[in-house]
Parts: sequence; C-alpha cells; structure tokens
Amino acid sequence: MERPYILHMFTPGRRMSPFDINMAADAGYQVIVPYTDCDADSVASLTQDTIFSRSPKGLLRTGIFIGGRDALEAADLLKRAKASMFKPFQVSLMADPSGAYTTAAAMVACVEATLRTHHKAELTGRQVVVFGGTGPVGRIAGVIAAQAGAQVVLSSRGSASAAQEAARKTGERFGVELKGVSGSDGSALHDAIAQADVLLACAAAGVQVVSAETLASASRLKVAADVNAVPPQGIAGVDAMDNGKPLDGTAAVGIGALAIGNVKYQTQQRLLVQMHDAESPVVLSFAEAFATARAFIAEKAP
Repeated sequence: MERPYILHMFTPGRRMSPFDINMAADAGYQVIVPYTDCDADSVASLTQDTIFSRSPKGLLRTGIFIGGRDALEAADLLKRAKASMFKPFQVSLMADPSGAYTTAAAMVACVEATLRTHHKAELTGRQVVVFGGTGPVGRIAGVIAAQAGAQVVLSSRGSASAAQEAARKTGERFGVELKGVSGSDGSALHDAIAQADVLLACAAAGVQVVSAETLASASRLKVAADVNAVPPQGIAGVDAMDNGKPLDGTAAVGIGALAIGNVKYQTQQRLLVQMHDAESPVVLSFAEAFATARAFIAEKAP
C-alpha cells in the first residue's frame, strides 16, 4: 500500500494560516496537520517524532512546513528542524512565515524584471528604500535585494534607533548590510527617497507611506512596488493592478499588489509541489523562493 503524503505544519502562533493549509492541499498533500505554539525545542522534538515514525521511503512522502509571523524566528526554526535530522532519516522542509518569504521573493523578482524591461538596468548597485522595513515582508525583501547587490535602507514608522537596530539584527542574521531610517524623521526619509532607484512598500494594509508630493522628490526613481491592495494606495498612484505602468509625475513605473500577488501565489505553489515531488529531501527558504519567482517571471516573458 502506498503511504499517504503527510505535511506537518509548525507555527509559533496560536493558529496555522488557512491560506497555507489550502495551498498544501492543492499541492497534493493528503494529510495536513497543524501544530501551534511551537518554539525551538518543540520543533526539534516534533521533527524527530516525524522522522522516526516512517521508513526512509515513507519519509519522501513526508514534509514539514514552518509558518508564524516573525521572519527571523522562522529562519531559526527551519535551521533547528534541519539540525534535528540525519541521514537517512530526513524529510523536506519549507518556511514561509505569513507568506513573507514568497511575497518578498515575488516583489523583488518583479522589480528586477521591470528594471530590465523598462530601464535596461539591473538591481545591482541600485538604491532601494523599503517601507514597513521592520515587518516580515519588508525585512526579507530588503535581505533579498541586498543579496542581489542593491544598497538597502529599511524604513520604520518608529524611531531611528528602532529602524537601525532592526537593520543591524536582520543584516547580521542573513549576512548582508542594511541601513535603517525612521519614517517619522521627515528630513532623513526625504533624503533617502531622493536617492532611491526603487521604492518597496511593505507597510500595513490601508496605510499610505509615500504621497504624491513625496514622489515628486524622487528624481532618480525607476520602479515603485506596493504589496498593499487595500485603499488608500501604499504608494500614491500605484494601483493594485499595475504591472509596469508609468507613474504620473515621475520617470518611474509602478507594480501593484495583484501583479506581485500572482507571482507570490505561483511561487508558493511551486515550492510546495517541489517539496511534495522531491526524490530526495529539500530545504526551501526565501533564497529558493526568489529563484522560483525569477523562473516563473522568465517563463511568462514575451
């Protein structure tokens, strides 16, 4: 009898996301079990319970998904789960806390493709400002952009010290250099925007972080991307449906939430299917999400 495909879903939070559960079912997993209030020790224990209950062949039909809301904590839990296994007792692992890894990957991949299409430019060496930069999507978008060669500033609505601490902690965790700027410091933020080639709006839904007046000072701006689909627009003039549409009053183009969301959905689905179909265990994090998002965009290019 063929063993069923089982996905164990670990989250530090009180509940697992129904979005992720639906995606896992659509990827082919037959048994999907959420576990809540997980910390590093419980993830290690649950991982070992997972690997010792099936033969190596059965483990190829077993996966672990790590959710939650904290991008750094999810990375640590993924690392702990991986360290809790050894050959031949290994299963495939994937982390995507609150969809942050796949959303950030999709956002940066869309920006990279749009820079090439509309400006014949690469992300390497570009100045990138991330709004909502201390949130899970903003942090990981900043890390992915920095790993791609961009100079990244994380903006937070809090104090300059809070933004700088988030940039330092995130940069150290993932081996990149990030800077921080307070969104409430008008002068510092204005200077950052004036130098920006790319703006990434990753702030809370329904909050406008860049006004039309502010955009007017972004003389170098090439691409503005916004993951906010709830009015008002996170970046003035960037509609949810935009995908390379010229942004009024600038030389830039905009990418909206639905355009990014389509790439995010396809990225997460492909990663889950990859884990489901893997002939040997895989570990999937935001680097793999970025590669997958890039590949999907390349396939759809004319």
